[in-house]
Amino acid sequence: MSHDHSSSHDPSHVDHNSPEYIQKTIKKYLAVGGILFGGTVLTVAMYYVHIPSVFWTVTIALLIATVKAGFVAAVFMHLSDERKMIYGVLICTVFFLIGLMGLTLWAMNDFPFFTLVDGKPA
Repeated sequence: MSHDHSSSHDPSHVDHNSPEYIQKTIKKYLAVGGILFGGTVLTVAMYYVHIPSVFWTVTIALLIATVKAGFVAAVFMHLSDERKMIYGVLICTVFFLIGLMGLTLWAMNDFPFFTLVDGKPA
């Protein structure tokens, strides 16, 4: 008795060789390419716009660059397909950040032995 595995009923199974999937992927890449091209045009156009505040100039430039980098990371680096793993790593990072900041604040006034503060032992 043979089993046909080509017609899997598992919704998480995606046939990466199907023409539909390939066409969808090409459309996604072309859309992101268009967004990157538009972002580059916007970056060049912003060079000709006079913004008197350096703060706002840098903020706008970083915003454009962040959006472009986000699309590159999400699509070309396939991070949009790895949500579960990314959130797991992010949660671990936040956990350790809070722990290290807590330890830093807890030990903020503890000086090593023989430390001088304003010329006096701490």
